[in-house]
This record gives sequence, C-alpha cells and structure tokens, in this order.
Amino acid sequence: MEDFISNVPGNGMFLHSSFRRFTNQDIIQLLKQEGLEVKEERGHRIFPVTDQAKDVLEAFMQILKKQKVQIQTNRKVEEVLVENGKAIGVRCFFCGQEETYFADKVILATGGKSYPVTGSTGDGYEIAKKLGHTITKLQPSLIPLTVNKVSLILCKQLQGLSLRNVAIQMKDAEKNKVIYEDFGEMLFTHWGVSGPVILSGSAHLLRYPKVQELLEQNKIRLYIDLKPALSEEKLEERILRDFEQEKNKEFKNSLNRLLPNKMIEPIIQLSGIDRNKKVNSITKIERKNLVKLLKNFEITLRGFRPIEEAIITSGGISTKEINPKTMQSKLIQGLYFAGEIIDVDAYTGGFNLQIAYSTGFVAGGYQNENN
Repeated sequence: MEDFISNVPGNGMFLHSSFRRFTNQDIIQLLKQEGLEVKEERGHRIFPVTDQAKDVLEAFMQILKKQKVQIQTNRKVEEVLVENGKAIGVRCFFCGQEETYFADKVILATGGKSYPVTGSTGDGYEIAKKLGHTITKLQPSLIPLTVNKVSLILCKQLQGLSLRNVAIQMKDAEKNKVIYEDFGEMLFTHWGVSGPVILSGSAHLLRYPKVQELLEQNKIRLYIDLKPALSEEKLEERILRDFEQEKNKEFKNSLNRLLPNKMIEPIIQLSGIDRNKKVNSITKIERKNLVKLLKNFEITLRGFRPIEEAIITSGGISTKEINPKTMQSKLIQGLYFAGEIIDVDAYTGGFNLQIAYSTGFVAGGYQNENN
C-alpha cells in the first residue's frame, strides 16, 4: 500500500481507503473471472496475456451485460439535476432532443482534459463547477517535453530514435540540483523528447518550484547517460579497445559498435574531434571529452506539450470536497466522483488505472456513508 501511495504525488493519501477497498489483486482477479489472464512484465507492470487492451474492455463489457446494465451513448450531459441538496439525475441531449434520466445516485467519471478524442474534453469539470465544487489548477502530467532552439536542432537529427537502458537526470542548472532521475527508455521527436522516463520525469517537473520560469530561462537541463552500465574509466577502456581494432579508420567510421547509427553524426559534431582524423591520432584529452559527452549528453528543456497530448491531467475536483471513504460529494448528496476528474494523479506504471478502478468501485459500491 505504501508503494502505491508513494507513486501518487497528487494527493496520494486521499486514496488510502479506496486503494484498500479495491486493490491491484482485486482487479487481476476480476479479469481472471472473466477468462482474461494477465502477465507481469518489467517494472512489475501488469498486461493481459493477449497484449490487447480491448480484451480488458471486453471483460468489463461482459460484466455489465451480466448485470443487465443499460448503456446509453452519444448523449451529451449538460447538467446534474439537484433537488433539495440531492442529485436526482442528469439532463442531456441526443440528436438535438433533450432527455432526462432520473437516478438514486449520479457518478461523474468523465476523465480529465487529456486525450479529448476519447471524450475527456473537460466537460465534467464545468458540470461540477456549476454545482459549487472547486476545480484546482489543471496541468498536463505524464507529458512529452519540448526543448530550446539549440537542442531542437539536435532532436530533429535524432527524431524517431528510441534509446533503451539509458539513465537520465533532470536538473535545475541554477542550483545544480537534481529534480528527477530514472533508468529506462526514451524517445527523440521533432519537437523534443518523450518515452517512459521522460513522461515520469514530467510529473516531477510540473511540481518543481517556479518551473515555468526556469524553463523559459533555459535553466532546466536533461542529462542522458548513454552507457550507464559503465563507469567513465570502463567506458574509456571500451573506447580504447574499439579504437585499437579500428586504428586505421577515420573517427567518423569508428563508432558503429558503440552507438546507434542516428547517434553517430551528432556525437561527432559535439565531440569537437575532426571527423576525418585517424583514431590512432586521437589524443587522450579528446578521448576523455568523448567519454564525458557519452555519459552526460545534454538537452535543454523548454516546456510541456499541450494538455491534449498528456496521458493524464493533474488537478481537478478538490479532494477536500469529497469523502475519501465513499467518493461522495460533501456538497451534494447522491453525487459521486471517480477517476481522473478528481484532483489525484500518479506516475506511470499502471497507478492511474488503479486509481480509476479503486475510486470507481468505491463510488459505485456505496449508497451512503453508513453502508
């Protein structure tokens, strides 16, 4: 449980009760009951054995069919109806016609503002706001990062290159302070950097004091260790061995064993070593500078991609206005919340999905605080 809470930087303690009520083991068991087995992959991530996300959706649909749940689609909900301080239903439109649905309880589970193609356009925030709820600042989280003009030239050269098993650090250059460090995969794009370690880092970055100001001042740096398994000394020994085998080759043709093809030209340019120089003529200082470059490949970060491209939204309905044991609104009886619409967000690794499962289970399973 402590691991789960520690991976939710956005109001993790609020989720303590719901995480205990419906755990990661509970969702695994639920899927198995519907005939869908799961597997554990690197980083303790759980996936369906079929590697098909639609199979998880299909398992949920089977459960709904068994419970004879009626599903209405293509209805745009305009408001939650409230009478005497209690939610009694929703008003929506279908093909231009107004429809009203009455209910014992209403659950707002409309998602955040990211991935609008799925329907999560932020409508839920407006509906809740009209009911008197506070919406905290909405920000993109688990989001690719943009870079400054100088680094952009480099990233465009490397566009499409995926690096595996690299170590990264995001640093405040002004204070020489490490904001975030990780190990794993990343990707270069035509506007900057992305991939698992970058997405996780973005969640830390958006919470760093005065980060927007520092980004605009080019004071947030990304350092990539291209060879984290080797110390500087061991990496220099490795380069010496390669150079010995390639001693009659020019520098530009000597890095094939060390680096992916797309990385070679940028490294040559940044190293300051004459590309046509024979490797047996490369000086010790030049070689040590090459080692430092490979261990500290520097990118200057500039900002976050638009919230529509984020995996999740940070911010949402204030947790102060929601009962953590039931997910019921403290302002409107019979109104409940679940998932990303709440001001909770986590790092990558399945934690955000678990938030949705756990809060959804609690919101759907309780009629009031007493049962």
